[in-house]
Amino acid sequence: MLSHPAALARGTLRSATAVEPRHNRENVPENPATTERASARRGVGHPAPAVGLLPPPTQPPTTRPSLTSCSLLGNALSLPPLDLHFMSHIPPGYPAKPATILDVAAAAGVSRQTVTRAMNGMPGIKESTRQRVRELAQELGYTPSRFAKGLVQGAKTSVGLAIPDLTNPYFPAFASSVVELATLRGWHVVVDDYGHGGRSGLDAVEHLAPQVDAVIGYLGGYAKQAQAVLGRRPLIVLDEAEVGAAGSINFDYQHAAMLAVDHLLETKQRHIAYLEAGSASENGGRAPRTVRGKAVAGRLNERGTSWSLVVADETAEAAKEAAAAFLRDHPETDGILAFNDLMAAGVLKALFAAGRRVPEDCAVIGMDGIPLGELLSPELSTMALDLREVGRAAVELLDGLLSGAVSPGSPSSRLTLKHRLVLRETA
Repeated sequence: MLSHPAALARGTLRSATAVEPRHNRENVPENPATTERASARRGVGHPAPAVGLLPPPTQPPTTRPSLTSCSLLGNALSLPPLDLHFMSHIPPGYPAKPATILDVAAAAGVSRQTVTRAMNGMPGIKESTRQRVRELAQELGYTPSRFAKGLVQGAKTSVGLAIPDLTNPYFPAFASSVVELATLRGWHVVVDDYGHGGRSGLDAVEHLAPQVDAVIGYLGGYAKQAQAVLGRRPLIVLDEAEVGAAGSINFDYQHAAMLAVDHLLETKQRHIAYLEAGSASENGGRAPRTVRGKAVAGRLNERGTSWSLVVADETAEAAKEAAAAFLRDHPETDGILAFNDLMAAGVLKALFAAGRRVPEDCAVIGMDGIPLGELLSPELSTMALDLREVGRAAVELLDGLLSGAVSPGSPSSRLTLKHRLVLRETA
């Protein structure tokens, strides 16, 4: 007798076409006439389609396969064949093929309607059955697809956008690009600004998961766990080195560091400081911990120049205070590279308060290229990303993953973008 692999693993070997016996179900009143008509339409032994799902196509009467038929799962349940070529593109931990409601029903030995009731918290089934179905669904990686419902009900694709801090001007600029380009595709965007109250990127994905078909976000190191939460729905992470999501967009910080450091050295800066984002108490001032900080440190060391590390929280105010204290102890400093443009703005305030001219006494270069830099006086030189293009890359990559044009974890799902040096008035 054939059985579903998950059923074997759980010791629940049952017929692949077996449905939950009526005497084991809750007593749900049914209209006898309606039941008789429905049975006549679909044939005895075939469960009625669940609400919100496409019914099986009408087929001419054929000889039903026996339970021992080798084509049972392929024909009776219409399951796709195992595609090893597709699986070869998928990183470890990312599911190979979407599980269907029929997979879960076969594994649990219940009807499709019972799976629908269990997954959507509907009445009419035992709590033990509900729990068993949900556990199997999690093992199989099955999640009721809002994308599939959209095909039936005409609903829009819904995309979650996980943002760590909307008070940082970088993220509204990026989010605006994503929303604009997603809207052009008719998608609905749900934003979770999770950088408050100790919440993490994983918390944001868990919050978004029941509402969306996919997620784009800066998750801060939670790609693998967040993809597990979403199952086979696509996750695109940005600025995260670890591979674990369906798609990723990273930035070439070595290239950015080379451009910024080399420019300062070519313009005769010899006492350079790098302002890192983080906790000074945790970092201890020994070495940068961020990817971009390590890239800057690496380039400074390659060029054989002396440099200093300053650490502050990722705010303009904290950067101003840290820079002011550092400049009092190191007045010879003539060049400062900042973790981002927001912190560079704080550095400019500290230099102004100390009576230092920019760039004559001390040059400053930020990173990210947010619009704020052009509003500062003097205007900020920066390692700039085209944030509209970052948003476009994320939306187009997600479009490819949703349509099947891009395979999860394949080389085409891993993008790397580069900064460019924008010289204004501070360097």
